[in-house]
Amino acid sequence: MVSATRVVLWGLGAMGQGIARALLGRTGVEVVGALDTSPEKAGRDLGEVVGSGRPTGVRVSNVPEEVLDRAGADLVIIATTSFLRDLLPQVRRSLEAGANVISIGEEMAYPWVEDPDRARELDRLARAQGYTVLGTGINPGFVLDTLIIALTGACLEVKRIHALRVNDLSPFGPTVMRTQGVGTTPQDFRKGLVEGTVVGHIGFPQSIHLIAKALGWRIERIDQEREPIISKTYRRTPYVNVAPGEVAGCRHTARAYVNGREAIVLEHPQQVLPGTEGVETGDFIRIEGTPSINLRIQPEIPGGTGTIALAVNMIPLVISAGPGLVTMADLPVPRAVLDYMGLKEPVRGQPRKP
Repeated sequence: MVSATRVVLWGLGAMGQGIARALLGRTGVEVVGALDTSPEKAGRDLGEVVGSGRPTGVRVSNVPEEVLDRAGADLVIIATTSFLRDLLPQVRRSLEAGANVISIGEEMAYPWVEDPDRARELDRLARAQGYTVLGTGINPGFVLDTLIIALTGACLEVKRIHALRVNDLSPFGPTVMRTQGVGTTPQDFRKGLVEGTVVGHIGFPQSIHLIAKALGWRIERIDQEREPIISKTYRRTPYVNVAPGEVAGCRHTARAYVNGREAIVLEHPQQVLPGTEGVETGDFIRIEGTPSINLRIQPEIPGGTGTIALAVNMIPLVISAGPGLVTMADLPVPRAVLDYMGLKEPVRGQPRKP
């Protein structure tokens, strides 16, 4: 009989709690540990923290060594931060504890962009330990990269890619709200851009390089623009309130150039509760080539649920993959996993771990 996959959850914010609820009670997977920096969550039962309605026997801790060295996890899911500099120690510690890693931090989707030296170091460590590290999520990780790559499989030639994601930020927690400048004044938004506290969408360079690597394109430069979306209505979410005249989101555009021409354009005007002003959400992909492809998904694939689903559904693919630091483009096509039992065997085409 195949044993359950043992999982530790590191980070219990909005996304971490959603991942926990998705995993608790599933056949073939067992949550054996939970970590969070919040003193209010430490010592409490995981089921109480995430509101699952029943005790789990797993106590939340804020001491990584206390959990990682005792849990005997097959895999750690890290949902703590977007930024590679903060994620690297957590990923390294998880590998040293003998676990594979899935991170939903945006910069982990293609960490070679931010710090190629440390990315190579992480890859060497993962290979030496015999485990796999993956960065995933709805975006980057799927809509504006993996899905685009899959669509180009129906093309004999690709000349230009233009993709637009209009989404609702409401499900995301305080960290995402801060990085988007949601709830600030337009003046504070622009000040935040200069100071680096407002960054807009995190992940455009990662998505662009994922696409380029898959197509064999060499990116010469990436130009990015960020503008505030000013609300005309009052908007209230569980994590932020936005008054008229304040910033409801960020209109972020990235343009990548190959051989002197604009080859990839990604747009992401994301805001909280766009429907309050009649804005329809959706995911739109236009590939100019032979043949040209137009894809429209309306409304957009929900960001929160989609990120949770990808973290959960990639578990068996990461468990069965060869060791090293990998991307979504390196693994088999993601798919919904309804039963984990029997899925610890290698997926066809993937090498068995040593």
